[in-house]
Amino acid sequence: MASNSTLEFGHADRKAIYEYVERHGAVDPEETRARLGLDPSGFRHHVAILKRDGRIEAEDGTLRVTIDAGAEEEYVSADLEFHIRPARQEDLTGIVGAIRRVAEEKTYIEAETVADEIDHEEALLRHNELQSRMFFVATVEDDVVGWVHLHAPEIEKLSHTAELTVGVLEDYRGHGVGSHLLSRGLEWAGSNGYEKVYQSVPSINEEAIAFLEEHDWETEAVREDHYKLNGHYVDEVMMAVEL
Repeated sequence: MASNSTLEFGHADRKAIYEYVERHGAVDPEETRARLGLDPSGFRHHVAILKRDGRIEAEDGTLRVTIDAGAEEEYVSADLEFHIRPARQEDLTGIVGAIRRVAEEKTYIEAETVADEIDHEEALLRHNELQSRMFFVATVEDDVVGWVHLHAPEIEKLSHTAELTVGVLEDYRGHGVGSHLLSRGLEWAGSNGYEKVYQSVPSINEEAIAFLEEHDWETEAVREDHYKLNGHYVDEVMMAVEL
């Protein structure tokens, strides 16, 4: 998924179908065909080729971009059972809700920006010539309680880097959920050719900084008075880890 600055499709209609599916997350095939103004037989052919080439897949009557991100994993702590898996378009509402709940603490500005972006676009996973965006979720009884998000611009000079956010609802912290999410996100980044992952947090978010340091992240720079929270200037701590 990384370093794909050019996506080749071999036919303009095939490219149009992929871009429509990628932009909308999960789409109805017939509605897609009608919106693109394609004849039924040609549409079926191009969809078949896109499936063959591993670009898109059909699931529950919808078309969506194919992203190979591994299987669901189960974890059990002393008094909590949770699962971590690749996110699906249907998780969008749960992810936005989880991010906004964590962002209410006013200490995770980058995550709040991510929530605004995916809520506006209404598409969770992205993979096009400009960007790649991947999510994994932690769930308890199928409800999203945490996330890890990676975003990478498809620009040659930055193609080795990705930005990460990770968070867990307060009631589910202390069970290793965040550590497993972080590990899953970094594993995916490494297997897709990224060499460095970074994120920025306000200096007052001491819990997040300590968490990342415990997982071998290092502070690369500090931008003084970068944020203004509740009327007070706060430094930005820029952290990263080499894969």
